[in-house]
Amino acid sequence: MVHFSFAGTELIALPQGALFWPARKALLVADLHLEKASWFARFGQMLPPYDSIATLTDLTVLADTMGADEIWCLGDSFHDRHGCDRLPAQARDLLTALTARVRWTWITGNHDPGIADHCGGDVVQEALVDGLLLRHEADPGEPRPELSGHYHPKLRISLRGRQVSRRCFIGTKRKLILPAFGALTGGLDAAHPEIVRAVGAGAEALIPVADRLLRFPLAA
Repeated sequence: MVHFSFAGTELIALPQGALFWPARKALLVADLHLEKASWFARFGQMLPPYDSIATLTDLTVLADTMGADEIWCLGDSFHDRHGCDRLPAQARDLLTALTARVRWTWITGNHDPGIADHCGGDVVQEALVDGLLLRHEADPGEPRPELSGHYHPKLRISLRGRQVSRRCFIGTKRKLILPAFGALTGGLDAAHPEIVRAVGAGAEALIPVADRLLRFPLAA
């Protein structure tokens, strides 16, 4: 767990790709993409159907470990707006147990606008919480401090002759993009022009390791 300050707010970057907000006891995650495997199965591409169970098990463990009172999901929580209907019983039980015991908020994304049967919790397009704007996709013109997801950022570097890929946060003074938390999600290169355009100058890839936050400047 790595403590750091963002726009005057103390946050904790977690190696699992989530943020914890100590003052609110809030856990923030992005891009769960629940029921992605079952969505592909409808079109004949069969994948192991355990992605939602794995993601929600990890989220439950993390919420318990951090003692979270709130969970904020920053969009694309389901791979499509009807994903909740397809949840297997074990995954549904994990999700409804969480939404019943914490203040749970779904922020809608491009994959899950107007979530149908959202399995508990509140649904909003975006939220302003104690001075931080929570939304799915970063707005380059937004002047307020902003937390978002959408891009699934990953840092790819060469280390001792090997290509290494790690999910990462992308940060500037006013913007922070979370990596995808879902078990079945890919990643966009942290230095991709779309990510750099979204956050503006001074962007860094941030990777929490033990008690340090590794920072890798990204070219404009």
